[in-house]
Amino acid sequence: MAQPKLEKNIGLWSATTIVIGSVIGSVIFMKPATMAGQLGSPQLLLAVWAIAGVISIFGAMSFAELGTMFPETGGQFIYLQKAYGDFIAYMYGWSSIAVINTAAIASMAFVCASYAGYIIHIPRFDTPTELSLSIHIPMIGNIFPLENFGVKTLAIGIIMGLTFVNYLSVRSGNAIQFLATVLKTVAIILLVFGILFSGKGSVSNFTTNAPDFHLSGFALFAAFMAATTGAFASYDGWNNLNMVAGEIVNPQKNITKSLIWGLLICIAVYVLMNLAFVYALPIGDMSKSSLVASDTISKVLGNTSGAVVAILIVISAFGATNVNLLTNARVVFAMAETKNFFSWAGKVHQKNKTPGNAVIILGIWSSILVLSGSFDVLADMFIFMSWIFYALVICAVFIFRRKLPNAPRPYKVKWYPWLPIIFVLFTAFYIFTTLYTDITNYITGKSPIINSVFGIILTLAGAPLYWYFRRANRNLKDDEALVAD
Repeated sequence: MAQPKLEKNIGLWSATTIVIGSVIGSVIFMKPATMAGQLGSPQLLLAVWAIAGVISIFGAMSFAELGTMFPETGGQFIYLQKAYGDFIAYMYGWSSIAVINTAAIASMAFVCASYAGYIIHIPRFDTPTELSLSIHIPMIGNIFPLENFGVKTLAIGIIMGLTFVNYLSVRSGNAIQFLATVLKTVAIILLVFGILFSGKGSVSNFTTNAPDFHLSGFALFAAFMAATTGAFASYDGWNNLNMVAGEIVNPQKNITKSLIWGLLICIAVYVLMNLAFVYALPIGDMSKSSLVASDTISKVLGNTSGAVVAILIVISAFGATNVNLLTNARVVFAMAETKNFFSWAGKVHQKNKTPGNAVIILGIWSSILVLSGSFDVLADMFIFMSWIFYALVICAVFIFRRKLPNAPRPYKVKWYPWLPIIFVLFTAFYIFTTLYTDITNYITGKSPIINSVFGIILTLAGAPLYWYFRRANRNLKDDEALVAD
């Protein structure tokens, strides 16, 4: 009997909305200020958003070829497994648990808690108290758990509260996400049109660099690539379309069109938002803003408008945290089911019918990561590790073109091999300069921790577990064979 197949019922518009909905998130409400401080130039800031968006288009188009070749559930894990074997695939799965997904959850909760501070007073220790407790990690740096402890406590409360909700039921997820998406859209519209048409900003801000702008040569290149991390964090999600690539009508045309149109719309939205931010605040002032969205609209439309935007962002970030906790628990659950993680993590709650143990694991580890650093540390860490695996996946396109030249490909990446080559080269430069910048910032005292190396160490910590589970599975098979005999 033939196995039922998924129907191709996702058209061009539906695919485009999937791209837009997957990309536009909460990071855009925090990262532009950090990027402004890294660059000191409004023109460079806008250029970063445009270039990072184009590179994301190249990566998404390459991902889509693999999505149509291997439409089964698993996405990146499947591509890496087929291209490089079980070990690399496992390391990606482990990194998703230890760094990528959990740091993303932690950073979204951080956005939620930070903007809540615009509405309510969140207490904070004085500087000597914040620095009184330090955890030193060799070759990585120092962690100050008490730094910004009020925001961290609220972020942890948000994560653990949502962990409890998702442990009990999965039905609340869709409603929360729908509300979050609507309010996020309202916040963006208010920011862009409320600021740009207020007449209370300054057009000269678009061409005026920060007073201390002095970048040139390699320092300029390194700063540009460092700022790219923030843009990549905002564009993250472009790879989600390949999860449903096998269900898209006329994939050869519609995948390309939906990716290009979807990401071009995202680029336009992000550029417009940054134009609004710069119009309201000079680039130097923008870099000092901890809550750039509320601060900019407050300046042009008053504190009430700033508070309204803050409320919208809080609810949006709350919804994003909830959905990421709910969906990413499935990674833990899937790894446990395939005996690549502890078996108890793959148990379905008998009464609630939820992957309860997997949700608890993500909730606890995400909360620990909140204590490890700031929003920037968390966002930079998960993006750095994500792009290492993105590069490996794009390299798999070349591997499969050589090893499986005649395999069915409902969609082939346009302008092969140049688009994948550009993506891989840019990513290689990004990884190298990020390591260089992070290490330099730590040595010079600008950062207490080497974000990228921290992510690498957390990922490599999973290697011994791979061999443990491999050996345990082999022993289990031997025992089963012995019983059968």
